[in-house]
Amino acid sequence: MNKRSFLKSTLLTGMGAAMSMEALAAVFKSVADHSPEQLAGDDAFWLAIRRQYLLKPDYINLENGYYNFIPQPLLEKYIAHIREVNYQGAWYMRNHAVENKKKVTAKLAELVGCSAEEIAITRNTTESLDIVLAGKHWQAGDETIMAEQDYGSIMEMLRHVSARYGVVNKVVSVPNHPASDEEIVSLYADAITPRTKLILVSHIINITGQILPIRKICDMAHARGVEVCVDGAHAIAHFQFRIPDLNCDYYGSSLHKWLSAPLGAGLLYVKKEKMPDLWPLIVGWEKDPNKILRISHTGTHPSATDLTISDSIDYYHMIGAERKEARLRYLQQYWTSRVRQHPGIVLNTPADPRRACGIANVGIKGIPPSDLAKRLLEEHRIYTVAIDGANVHGCRITPNVFTTTKELDRFVAALKQLAGSHIHYIG
Repeated sequence: MNKRSFLKSTLLTGMGAAMSMEALAAVFKSVADHSPEQLAGDDAFWLAIRRQYLLKPDYINLENGYYNFIPQPLLEKYIAHIREVNYQGAWYMRNHAVENKKKVTAKLAELVGCSAEEIAITRNTTESLDIVLAGKHWQAGDETIMAEQDYGSIMEMLRHVSARYGVVNKVVSVPNHPASDEEIVSLYADAITPRTKLILVSHIINITGQILPIRKICDMAHARGVEVCVDGAHAIAHFQFRIPDLNCDYYGSSLHKWLSAPLGAGLLYVKKEKMPDLWPLIVGWEKDPNKILRISHTGTHPSATDLTISDSIDYYHMIGAERKEARLRYLQQYWTSRVRQHPGIVLNTPADPRRACGIANVGIKGIPPSDLAKRLLEEHRIYTVAIDGANVHGCRITPNVFTTTKELDRFVAALKQLAGSHIHYIG
Protein backbone atom coordinates (compact mmCIF):
# COMPACT_ATOMS: atom_id res chain seq x y z
CA MET A 1 0.00 0.00 0.00
CA ASN A 2 1.44 3.40 -0.94
CA LYS A 3 1.70 6.30 1.46
CA ARG A 4 -1.42 8.16 0.32
CA SER A 5 -3.59 5.03 0.32
CA PHE A 6 -2.33 4.17 3.79
CA LEU A 7 -3.13 7.63 5.08
CA LYS A 8 -6.60 7.61 3.53
CA SER A 9 -7.38 4.20 5.02
CA THR A 10 -6.06 5.19 8.45
CA LEU A 11 -7.88 8.51 8.55
CA LEU A 12 -11.21 7.04 7.44
CA THR A 13 -10.92 4.26 9.99
CA GLY A 14 -10.24 6.73 12.79
CA MET A 15 -12.76 9.36 11.65
CA GLY A 16 -14.32 11.15 14.58
CA ALA A 17 -11.66 10.30 17.14
CA ALA A 18 -7.95 10.94 17.51
CA MET A 19 -5.76 8.00 16.62
CA SER A 20 -3.85 6.18 19.31
CA MET A 21 -0.14 6.76 19.66
CA GLU A 22 0.41 3.33 18.11
CA ALA A 23 -1.72 4.12 15.05
CA LEU A 24 -0.05 7.48 14.66
CA ALA A 25 3.36 5.86 14.91
CA ALA A 26 2.31 3.57 12.06
CA VAL A 27 1.54 6.62 9.92
CA PHE A 28 5.06 7.92 10.44
CA LYS A 29 6.55 4.50 9.79
CA SER A 30 4.76 4.44 6.43
CA VAL A 31 6.71 7.51 5.29
CA ALA A 32 10.11 6.53 6.65
CA ASP A 33 11.57 6.69 3.14
CA HIS A 34 10.29 10.22 2.51
CA SER A 35 12.58 13.16 3.23
CA PRO A 36 11.42 15.86 5.67
CA GLU A 37 11.36 18.30 2.75
CA GLN A 38 9.06 16.01 0.77
CA LEU A 39 6.59 15.82 3.63
CA ALA A 40 6.78 19.44 4.72
CA GLY A 41 4.13 20.67 2.30
CA ASP A 42 1.96 17.55 2.27
CA ASP A 43 -1.20 18.66 4.07
CA ALA A 44 -2.77 15.21 3.64
CA PHE A 45 0.05 13.72 5.67
CA TRP A 46 -0.10 16.36 8.41
CA LEU A 47 -3.86 15.87 8.70
CA ALA A 48 -3.05 12.83 10.82
CA ILE A 49 -1.33 15.15 13.33
CA ARG A 50 -4.06 17.81 13.08
CA ARG A 51 -6.62 15.27 14.20
CA GLN A 52 -4.73 14.80 17.47
CA TYR A 53 -5.88 18.27 18.55
CA LEU A 54 -9.24 19.66 19.57
CA LEU A 55 -9.24 22.89 17.59
CA LYS A 56 -11.84 25.56 18.27
CA PRO A 57 -13.90 26.16 15.13
CA ASP A 58 -14.40 29.84 16.04
CA TYR A 59 -11.18 31.03 14.40
CA ILE A 60 -7.95 30.01 12.70
CA ASN A 61 -5.36 29.93 15.47
CA LEU A 62 -2.11 31.57 14.36
CA GLU A 63 -0.97 32.28 17.93
CA ASN A 64 0.46 28.91 18.90
CA GLY A 65 3.68 30.39 20.27
CA TYR A 66 2.42 31.51 23.67
CA TYR A 67 1.05 28.10 24.63
CA ASN A 68 1.39 25.28 22.13
CA PHE A 69 -1.45 23.30 23.61
CA ILE A 70 -1.32 19.57 24.19
CA PRO A 71 -2.51 17.04 21.57
CA GLN A 72 -5.13 14.60 22.79
CA PRO A 73 -2.87 11.53 23.25
CA LEU A 74 -0.57 13.59 25.49
CA LEU A 75 -3.51 15.17 27.28
CA GLU A 76 -4.82 11.70 28.14
CA LYS A 77 -1.41 10.70 29.49
CA TYR A 78 -1.26 13.92 31.51
CA ILE A 79 -4.68 13.26 33.03
CA ALA A 80 -3.65 9.67 33.81
CA HIS A 81 -0.54 10.94 35.62
CA ILE A 82 -2.65 13.39 37.63
CA ARG A 83 -5.01 10.57 38.63
CA GLU A 84 -2.16 8.27 39.62
CA VAL A 85 -0.32 10.87 41.69
CA ASN A 86 -3.58 11.81 43.35
CA TYR A 87 -4.38 8.14 43.99
CA GLN A 88 -1.03 7.49 45.67
CA GLY A 89 -0.80 10.86 47.40
CA ALA A 90 1.99 11.18 49.93
CA TRP A 91 3.18 7.66 49.16
CA TYR A 92 4.06 8.71 45.62
CA MET A 93 5.62 12.01 46.68
CA ARG A 94 7.83 10.38 49.32
CA ASN A 95 8.76 7.20 47.45
CA HIS A 96 8.71 7.94 43.72
CA ALA A 97 8.55 11.64 42.89
CA VAL A 98 12.24 12.45 43.29
CA GLU A 99 13.52 9.41 41.41
CA ASN A 100 11.02 9.84 38.59
CA LYS A 101 11.97 13.48 38.20
CA LYS A 102 15.61 12.46 37.90
CA LYS A 103 14.68 10.08 35.08
CA VAL A 104 12.73 12.77 33.24
CA THR A 105 15.57 15.23 33.73
CA ALA A 106 18.02 12.76 32.23
CA LYS A 107 15.72 12.26 29.25
CA LEU A 108 15.41 16.02 28.80
CA ALA A 109 19.18 16.42 29.03
CA GLU A 110 19.60 13.84 26.27
CA LEU A 111 17.13 15.78 24.11
CA VAL A 112 19.18 19.00 24.35
CA GLY A 113 22.53 17.24 24.26
CA CYS A 114 24.00 17.99 27.68
CA SER A 115 24.68 16.34 31.01
CA ALA A 116 21.78 15.72 33.38
CA GLU A 117 23.91 17.39 36.05
CA GLU A 118 23.56 20.68 34.17
CA ILE A 119 19.79 20.57 33.67
CA ALA A 120 16.88 21.38 35.97
CA ILE A 121 13.15 21.26 35.33
CA THR A 122 11.55 24.61 36.12
CA ARG A 123 8.12 26.12 35.52
CA ASN A 124 9.01 28.36 32.56
CA THR A 125 11.73 30.48 30.94
CA THR A 126 11.12 33.44 33.22
CA GLU A 127 11.77 31.36 36.32
CA SER A 128 14.84 29.77 34.74
CA LEU A 129 16.48 33.05 33.78
CA ASP A 130 15.45 34.82 36.98
CA ILE A 131 17.30 32.13 38.93
CA VAL A 132 20.43 33.17 37.05
CA LEU A 133 19.98 36.94 36.90
CA ALA A 134 18.84 37.33 40.52
CA GLY A 135 21.33 34.76 41.77
CA LYS A 136 24.56 36.29 40.53
CA HIS A 137 27.00 38.12 42.80
CA TRP A 138 26.44 41.60 41.46
CA GLN A 139 28.43 44.66 42.49
CA ALA A 140 27.70 48.33 41.92
CA GLY A 141 29.06 49.41 38.56
CA ASP A 142 28.82 45.98 36.93
CA GLU A 143 27.35 46.18 33.44
CA THR A 144 24.95 44.00 31.45
CA ILE A 145 23.87 44.11 27.83
CA MET A 146 20.40 43.27 26.54
CA ALA A 147 18.34 44.07 23.44
CA GLU A 148 15.11 46.01 23.41
CA GLN A 149 13.62 43.05 21.54
CA ASP A 150 14.22 40.69 24.49
CA TYR A 151 11.29 39.36 26.49
CA GLY A 152 9.74 42.01 28.74
CA SER A 153 9.75 40.21 32.09
CA ILE A 154 13.41 39.19 31.70
CA MET A 155 14.34 42.79 30.96
CA GLU A 156 12.40 43.79 34.06
CA MET A 157 14.51 41.42 36.16
CA LEU A 158 17.67 43.16 34.94
CA ARG A 159 16.10 46.51 35.78
CA HIS A 160 15.33 45.12 39.24
CA VAL A 161 18.96 44.02 39.57
CA SER A 162 20.02 47.50 38.51
CA ALA A 163 17.85 49.17 41.13
CA ARG A 164 18.94 46.78 43.85
CA TYR A 165 22.68 46.51 43.23
CA GLY A 166 23.62 49.51 41.13
CA VAL A 167 24.21 47.46 37.97
CA VAL A 168 24.29 49.42 34.70
CA ASN A 169 22.12 47.98 31.91
CA LYS A 170 23.03 48.76 28.33
CA VAL A 171 20.31 48.25 25.72
CA VAL A 172 21.00 47.59 22.05
CA SER A 173 18.51 47.11 19.21
CA VAL A 174 18.68 44.09 16.91
CA PRO A 175 17.84 44.97 13.28
CA ASN A 176 14.86 43.11 11.84
CA HIS A 177 16.81 42.41 8.64
CA PRO A 178 20.52 42.07 9.45
CA ALA A 179 22.99 41.97 6.59
CA SER A 180 25.12 39.27 8.26
CA ASP A 181 25.90 37.45 11.50
CA GLU A 182 28.80 39.82 11.97
CA GLU A 183 26.46 42.80 12.09
CA ILE A 184 24.65 41.26 15.05
CA VAL A 185 27.82 40.11 16.82
CA SER A 186 29.33 43.56 16.44
CA LEU A 187 26.22 45.10 17.95
CA TYR A 188 26.92 43.29 21.23
CA ALA A 189 30.72 43.52 20.97
CA ASP A 190 30.63 47.30 20.61
CA ALA A 191 28.63 47.61 23.85
CA ILE A 192 31.18 45.69 25.95
CA THR A 193 33.42 47.57 28.38
CA PRO A 194 35.83 46.34 31.08
CA ARG A 195 32.85 46.45 33.51
CA THR A 196 30.60 44.17 31.43
CA LYS A 197 29.73 40.95 33.29
CA LEU A 198 26.90 39.39 31.30
CA ILE A 199 25.01 39.52 28.00
CA LEU A 200 21.35 38.53 27.87
CA VAL A 201 20.46 37.40 24.36
CA SER A 202 17.48 35.69 22.73
CA HIS A 203 18.12 32.48 20.83
CA ILE A 204 15.01 33.29 18.81
CA ILE A 205 13.43 36.72 19.26
CA ASN A 206 9.91 36.05 20.45
CA ILE A 207 8.27 39.01 18.70
CA THR A 208 9.76 38.47 15.23
CA GLY A 209 11.01 34.88 15.09
CA GLN A 210 14.54 35.93 14.14
CA ILE A 211 17.14 33.32 15.13
CA LEU A 212 20.37 34.91 16.36
CA PRO A 213 23.93 33.57 15.85
CA ILE A 214 24.32 32.49 19.47
CA ARG A 215 27.56 30.54 19.10
CA LYS A 216 29.31 33.50 17.49
CA ILE A 217 28.02 35.86 20.17
CA CYS A 218 29.15 33.50 22.94
CA ASP A 219 32.61 32.99 21.45
CA MET A 220 33.06 36.74 21.11
CA ALA A 221 31.83 37.40 24.64
CA HIS A 222 33.97 34.71 26.24
CA ALA A 223 37.06 36.04 24.49
CA ARG A 224 36.39 39.26 26.41
CA GLY A 225 35.64 37.56 29.73
CA VAL A 226 31.86 38.11 29.53
CA GLU A 227 29.20 35.50 30.36
CA VAL A 228 26.16 34.87 28.16
CA CYS A 229 22.65 34.04 29.35
CA VAL A 230 20.38 32.79 26.55
CA ASP A 231 16.60 33.11 26.42
CA GLY A 232 15.54 30.04 24.45
CA ALA A 233 11.82 30.17 25.27
CA HIS A 234 10.81 29.35 21.69
CA ALA A 235 13.74 27.20 20.61
CA ILE A 236 13.48 23.69 22.10
CA ALA A 237 11.51 21.32 19.81
CA HIS A 238 11.11 24.16 17.31
CA PHE A 239 14.40 23.78 15.45
CA GLN A 240 17.34 21.45 16.02
CA PHE A 241 20.36 22.32 18.14
CA ARG A 242 22.39 21.12 21.11
CA ILE A 243 22.89 23.48 24.03
CA PRO A 244 26.64 22.67 24.47
CA ASP A 245 27.20 23.59 20.81
CA LEU A 246 26.04 27.13 21.60
CA ASN A 247 28.87 27.56 24.14
CA CYS A 248 26.61 29.64 26.41
CA ASP A 249 26.87 29.79 30.20
CA TYR A 250 23.15 29.74 31.01
CA TYR A 251 20.05 28.75 29.02
CA GLY A 252 16.34 28.87 29.81
CA SER A 253 13.35 27.56 27.87
CA SER A 254 9.62 26.89 28.16
CA LEU A 255 8.58 23.34 27.36
CA HIS A 256 4.88 24.23 27.13
CA LYS A 257 5.61 25.94 23.83
CA TRP A 258 7.05 23.84 21.01
CA LEU A 259 7.55 20.61 22.97
CA SER A 260 3.80 20.66 23.83
CA ALA A 261 4.36 19.80 27.48
CA PRO A 262 1.74 20.98 30.03
CA LEU A 263 1.72 24.55 31.28
CA GLY A 264 4.24 24.93 34.07
CA ALA A 265 7.11 23.05 32.42
CA GLY A 266 10.43 24.75 31.76
CA LEU A 267 14.15 24.06 31.54
CA LEU A 268 17.23 25.62 33.08
CA TYR A 269 20.76 24.87 31.89
CA VAL A 270 23.78 26.04 33.86
CA LYS A 271 27.30 25.20 32.75
CA LYS A 272 28.69 23.08 35.56
CA GLU A 273 31.56 25.37 36.51
CA LYS A 274 29.15 28.31 36.84
CA MET A 275 26.88 26.76 39.48
CA PRO A 276 28.88 27.79 42.57
CA ASP A 277 28.61 31.43 41.46
CA LEU A 278 24.82 31.57 41.88
CA TRP A 279 22.74 32.19 45.00
CA PRO A 280 19.47 30.20 45.14
CA LEU A 281 16.21 32.13 44.97
CA ILE A 282 14.43 29.51 47.08
CA VAL A 283 16.58 27.60 49.54
CA GLY A 284 16.14 23.83 49.72
CA TRP A 285 17.98 20.89 51.24
CA GLU A 286 20.81 20.61 48.72
CA LYS A 287 23.96 22.34 50.00
CA ASP A 288 26.56 21.18 47.46
CA PRO A 289 27.42 24.32 45.42
CA ASN A 290 28.26 22.15 42.41
CA LYS A 291 24.78 20.66 42.11
CA ILE A 292 22.03 22.39 40.16
CA LEU A 293 19.38 21.30 42.66
CA ARG A 294 20.82 23.84 45.10
CA ILE A 295 19.64 26.70 42.89
CA SER A 296 16.52 25.15 41.30
CA HIS A 297 14.52 24.13 44.38
CA THR A 298 10.85 25.23 44.25
CA GLY A 299 9.27 23.13 46.99
CA THR A 300 6.33 20.80 46.41
CA HIS A 301 5.15 21.07 42.81
CA PRO A 302 2.89 19.20 40.33
CA SER A 303 4.69 15.89 39.71
CA ALA A 304 2.26 14.94 36.94
CA THR A 305 3.67 17.77 34.86
CA ASP A 306 7.19 16.36 35.20
CA LEU A 307 6.00 12.92 34.11
CA THR A 308 4.25 14.31 31.04
CA ILE A 309 7.46 15.98 29.87
CA SER A 310 8.74 12.47 29.19
CA ASP A 311 5.63 11.67 27.11
CA SER A 312 6.02 14.94 25.22
CA ILE A 313 9.59 14.02 24.31
CA ASP A 314 8.37 10.64 23.02
CA TYR A 315 5.72 12.40 20.93
CA TYR A 316 8.30 14.81 19.52
CA HIS A 317 10.63 11.94 18.59
CA MET A 318 7.72 10.12 16.95
CA ILE A 319 7.05 13.12 14.71
CA GLY A 320 10.78 13.51 14.13
CA ALA A 321 12.87 16.60 14.79
CA GLU A 322 13.82 16.99 11.13
CA ARG A 323 10.22 16.58 9.94
CA LYS A 324 8.83 19.04 12.45
CA GLU A 325 11.43 21.72 11.70
CA ALA A 326 10.95 21.29 7.96
CA ARG A 327 7.16 21.61 8.34
CA LEU A 328 7.39 24.77 10.45
CA ARG A 329 9.87 26.37 8.06
CA TYR A 330 7.66 25.46 5.11
CA LEU A 331 4.55 26.98 6.66
CA GLN A 332 6.30 30.24 7.54
CA GLN A 333 7.85 30.60 4.11
CA TYR A 334 4.59 29.57 2.41
CA TRP A 335 2.72 32.63 3.62
CA THR A 336 5.57 35.15 3.93
CA SER A 337 6.70 34.53 0.34
CA ARG A 338 3.23 35.51 -0.86
CA VAL A 339 3.16 38.90 0.85
CA ARG A 340 6.80 39.97 1.20
CA GLN A 341 6.78 42.04 -2.00
CA HIS A 342 3.36 43.61 -1.42
CA PRO A 343 3.77 47.41 -1.25
CA GLY A 344 1.41 47.80 1.70
CA ILE A 345 2.67 44.88 3.78
CA VAL A 346 5.76 44.90 6.01
CA LEU A 347 7.57 41.73 7.07
CA ASN A 348 9.53 42.18 10.30
CA THR A 349 11.26 38.79 9.95
CA PRO A 350 14.30 38.05 7.76
CA ALA A 351 13.69 36.31 4.43
CA ASP A 352 16.86 34.21 4.82
CA PRO A 353 15.59 30.75 5.92
CA ARG A 354 18.62 30.36 8.19
CA ARG A 355 17.44 33.31 10.27
CA ALA A 356 13.92 32.09 11.08
CA CYS A 357 11.85 28.95 11.40
CA GLY A 358 8.10 28.83 12.17
CA ILE A 359 7.55 32.31 13.65
CA ALA A 360 7.24 35.55 11.69
CA ASN A 361 5.82 39.04 12.19
CA VAL A 362 3.78 41.05 9.69
CA GLY A 363 2.37 44.57 9.65
CA ILE A 364 0.30 46.68 7.29
CA LYS A 365 1.39 50.23 6.57
CA GLY A 366 -0.90 52.72 8.29
CA ILE A 367 -2.73 50.19 10.46
CA PRO A 368 -1.70 50.01 14.13
CA PRO A 369 -0.89 46.44 15.22
CA SER A 370 -3.74 46.35 17.75
CA ASP A 371 -6.21 47.36 15.03
CA LEU A 372 -4.73 44.81 12.64
CA ALA A 373 -5.12 42.00 15.18
CA LYS A 374 -8.67 43.10 15.94
CA ARG A 375 -9.69 43.26 12.29
CA LEU A 376 -8.09 39.91 11.48
CA LEU A 377 -10.17 38.35 14.24
CA GLU A 378 -13.44 40.20 13.77
CA GLU A 379 -13.51 40.38 9.98
CA HIS A 380 -11.62 37.22 9.02
CA ARG A 381 -11.80 34.97 12.10
CA ILE A 382 -8.02 34.71 12.36
CA TYR A 383 -6.43 34.90 15.82
CA THR A 384 -3.01 36.56 16.19
CA VAL A 385 -1.22 38.75 18.74
CA ALA A 386 -0.28 42.40 18.24
CA ILE A 387 3.31 43.58 18.79
CA ASP A 388 3.92 47.33 18.88
CA GLY A 389 7.34 48.38 20.13
CA ALA A 390 11.10 47.74 19.99
CA ASN A 391 11.12 48.61 16.27
CA VAL A 392 8.54 45.88 15.61
CA HIS A 393 5.05 46.92 14.53
CA GLY A 394 2.80 44.10 13.41
CA CYS A 395 1.23 40.81 14.42
CA ARG A 396 3.23 37.78 15.44
CA ILE A 397 2.22 34.74 13.42
CA THR A 398 2.93 31.30 14.87
CA PRO A 399 1.36 28.39 13.01
CA ASN A 400 1.75 24.84 14.27
CA VAL A 401 2.49 21.67 12.32
CA PHE A 402 -1.25 21.06 12.02
CA THR A 403 -1.92 24.43 10.36
CA THR A 404 -3.01 23.89 6.75
CA THR A 405 -2.02 25.79 3.65
CA LYS A 406 -5.72 26.52 3.05
CA GLU A 407 -5.80 28.35 6.38
CA LEU A 408 -2.68 30.28 5.41
CA ASP A 409 -4.25 31.09 2.04
CA ARG A 410 -7.15 32.68 3.94
CA PHE A 411 -4.64 34.62 6.05
CA VAL A 412 -2.73 35.85 3.00
CA ALA A 413 -5.99 36.90 1.32
CA ALA A 414 -7.00 38.76 4.49
CA LEU A 415 -3.69 40.62 4.63
CA LYS A 416 -3.91 41.65 1.00
CA GLN A 417 -7.53 42.72 1.39
CA LEU A 418 -6.75 44.80 4.48
CA ALA A 419 -3.66 46.32 2.88
CA GLY A 420 -5.55 47.09 -0.32
CA SER A 421 -8.55 48.59 1.38
CA HIS A 422 -6.34 50.74 3.58
CA ILE A 423 -4.36 52.05 0.62
CA HIS A 424 -7.65 52.88 -1.12
CA TYR A 425 -9.01 54.54 2.02
CA ILE A 426 -6.01 56.80 2.69
CA GLY A 427 -5.57 57.57 -1.00
